[in-house]
Amino acid sequence: MNFIIDWHKNFSEKKRKLYKLNHYQVYWISWFKGLIFGLLISLLISCSNKNDDSGWTYLFDGKSTYGWRAYNGTEIPNKWTAQDGNLTFETKFRTQEDWTGGNDIIYYLDEFDNFELSLEWKLPEGGNSGVFYHLKEGYSAPYLVAPEYQIIDDFGWGKKNNAELEDWQKTGADYAMYSADEQTKELNPPGQWNKTKIKYTENKVEHWLNDKLILSYVPYSEEWYKKKNSGRVNYPDYGKYKKGYIGLQDHDSQIWFRNIKIKKL
Repeated sequence: MNFIIDWHKNFSEKKRKLYKLNHYQVYWISWFKGLIFGLLISLLISCSNKNDDSGWTYLFDGKSTYGWRAYNGTEIPNKWTAQDGNLTFETKFRTQEDWTGGNDIIYYLDEFDNFELSLEWKLPEGGNSGVFYHLKEGYSAPYLVAPEYQIIDDFGWGKKNNAELEDWQKTGADYAMYSADEQTKELNPPGQWNKTKIKYTENKVEHWLNDKLILSYVPYSEEWYKKKNSGRVNYPDYGKYKKGYIGLQDHDSQIWFRNIKIKKL
């Protein structure tokens, strides 16, 4: 390091004598060069970050609930807030028997058909929530019309509700339609962050959990219609829309979301 410093001093002194500059001028030239160099470094870093997120739109800015409001509403419910970089739903836990819900929210600034959605989430013990897509308003509840990536405490929910979950009710499932691969799935326990990815195209839908593909299916295939008409989602308009809002579910338990972003495909 000392060798480099000495070399720089000797090099600068030679340049000063060559251009007949005094020490005061050399100081300000050096300061200006440092400023320009710093700005260039900042610009390069900024460009690099933009390239990393090319095509992505952040649905949550980490500071406010901008872009979100109640399903079928005009304002965001008071229970949804931005805290410590998380989009949080605060409520007292209720069992399934006492479930009321009704505070589901949507990202209302845009609708999506083919997309890749990425987000992180965590639940308390026994927690329950979900992510809706292709959601349209005008219905009494989102699940009547929209597919749902299920989010739940696979183990704690049953203990608190004195019940046992079916595979189609567990985390990562396309709720009531397709079950996640329980052999592949690695679900982090309550209080720890999980990462979800949903990739939707007209040819294939993928559900990911913690960077592992846990479910894929072909939408509107013969198999899809068979499952839709099986009785679990026998709602007239379920899956009717191929473009719609992204929604987050209130299922009477706390939930934390962060790093919510989407890319149109």
